[in-house]
Amino acid sequence: MGTEATEEIRARYNRISRVYDLMEAAMEKAAFSRWRRRVFDAVSGNRILEVGVGTGKNMGLYPVDRSITAIDFSPGMLDRAREKATRIGVKADLLDMDVEDLQFPDHAFDAVLATFVFCSVPNPIKGLMEIRRVCKERRKIILLEHVRPGNRILGKLFDILNRLTLRMMGVNINRDTVANMKRAGLKVVSEENFFLDIVKFIIAKP
Repeated sequence: MGTEATEEIRARYNRISRVYDLMEAAMEKAAFSRWRRRVFDAVSGNRILEVGVGTGKNMGLYPVDRSITAIDFSPGMLDRAREKATRIGVKADLLDMDVEDLQFPDHAFDAVLATFVFCSVPNPIKGLMEIRRVCKERRKIILLEHVRPGNRILGKLFDILNRLTLRMMGVNINRDTVANMKRAGLKVVSEENFFLDIVKFIIAKP
């Protein structure tokens, strides 16, 4: 069991797990799937951790010759991921686990990745500190995230809409994930805007 906020967001994802892929189908086709490929182009090393596997949208991109561990804190989403892994023949360790409390030893992975995850983590800095802990020194942490836009008017609009998106899906659309990464002690190596300054491709090191 986690905090009250964690339990609320877990319940929301469990509730929408069966329709989640349908909800995002248009965005996946338009851009998300292309952006996900960039994440895996940057992955190196033999032991890889995906945080927030969700329904398994990245599974078709998993390198076949690596050891993949993938976690999520929503049993409903994990059920969909396991179904997909079986359907497409992907081998990965799929675990029910919260990024804020990773049950792995220090420096266990050669690479850690997450796509559109830290908008939903109740305590993102704690989660980022955990992935820093489990990633080997001088290796990569790769994130694809949507964040609060820098434009003053758009930023205010995202702040207003955030209450709605958080209530409906457990998603915060106004987080400054790059700043949170730095607060968590991560060294941001590169930061690339994929859509305005709202969707970012970020590479960091512990």
